Amino acid sequence: MWWQATTMDRPLPDATARRNRLRLAAQIGLPAAAIIAVLILLPGWMRPTVARARIRTAVVQTTPIEAIISAAGTVTPEVERILSSPVDARLLQVLKRPGAAVNAGEPVAELDLGDSQLALERIDGNLAITDNKQEQARLALETSLADLDARIERKALDLQMLEEKAASSERLSEEGLLSQQSLREARLAAKQAAIDLAQLRQERRQAERSTALQTQGLSLERTALTKEAAAARRTHDLATTRSDRDGVVTWILGQEGALVRRGEVIARIADLRSFRVDATVSDVHSGRIAAGLPVHVVVNDVDLPGTISEVRPTIENGVIQFTVSLREPSHRLLRPNMRLDVHVVTDRKAQALTVRQGPSVSGSGKAEVFVVRGARAIRTPIVFGLRGANDVEVVSGLDAGDEVVLSDMRDYLHLDQLEVR
Repeated sequence: MWWQATTMDRPLPDATARRNRLRLAAQIGLPAAAIIAVLILLPGWMRPTVARARIRTAVVQTTPIEAIISAAGTVTPEVERILSSPVDARLLQVLKRPGAAVNAGEPVAELDLGDSQLALERIDGNLAITDNKQEQARLALETSLADLDARIERKALDLQMLEEKAASSERLSEEGLLSQQSLREARLAAKQAAIDLAQLRQERRQAERSTALQTQGLSLERTALTKEAAAARRTHDLATTRSDRDGVVTWILGQEGALVRRGEVIARIADLRSFRVDATVSDVHSGRIAAGLPVHVVVNDVDLPGTISEVRPTIENGVIQFTVSLREPSHRLLRPNMRLDVHVVTDRKAQALTVRQGPSVSGSGKAEVFVVRGARAIRTPIVFGLRGANDVEVVSGLDAGDEVVLSDMRDYLHLDQLEVR
């Protein structure tokens, strides 16, 4: 038929054949090369590795170590003077505000001292009255003794005269010139005069003794009044609220006109020449905190050694409170109310294997860490001992010079080792 045609095969051009061969080689060779590359690189990809730049390590060393308990501390003035009101009074004026410096003898507040002033004047008046009574008793005694001395002198003269008369009567009676009756009368008169003289002398002694007792009583009364006056004057002086030392006012009763009861605190004055540290720590350490333990107080990376001087006997809200006495209580870095770290030393060793602490090097007792040996980090079981502020003791499992990975390696603890590149 007219639409049927006869076709004949003709050879392809060389360029076309060459392109076809290259296309076929690429279709077969590229997948094969990819498969070969995967087979070569797969073991390396499956082996766990860690970049050295991304891990932090430390070398095991032989150094001293101290086991510590970390606590929080606050710097407090070692001496703080409390000024309290010795009387019931009213606060008239606050002379020094908190933070103000005060010198010894300088008042910090003014109280209404009207009542104490009246009490002091009343005691001084009673003291003057007692002195007047003593003077009156002294004058009365001198008058009484002078009168008695005069009477005694007259009676002594009368006795002397009567004794001479009796002696004369004796001689006259012996000569028969005087009757026995007259002689007896002369003797009786002399004896009566002697009795009267003895009575006057006894009366003088009683007057001296009576006046001495009265004077002694007045002296005791005066002594009591003198002590009372001294106490009232001291109370009056204390009511001026004067500081007994140089320092700084840390607190003061600020409401002028307020009624201040006897014994109520008016102000607190701190001596800023020396300080102590008041520290707190969890009660889980109650069995290890004791007076006398050495302490390191850290202030701006400066170590200030000290000692626990007191441990409060009670635990409040799960916290133990203790006081640290510093070896240098007047150190230039110390400031009131400064917060700082306190490290209590509970044990120490002069020489031990130690390593720096880190996320992987923490805790106590048995643990597992990675040790870098060449291009590998090998998981190694160890035992920790004393724990210091920055280092921890290695009891077993490591040697001096071993390089320990400090970074967090929790994701690799299921592996025995890994490569470090």
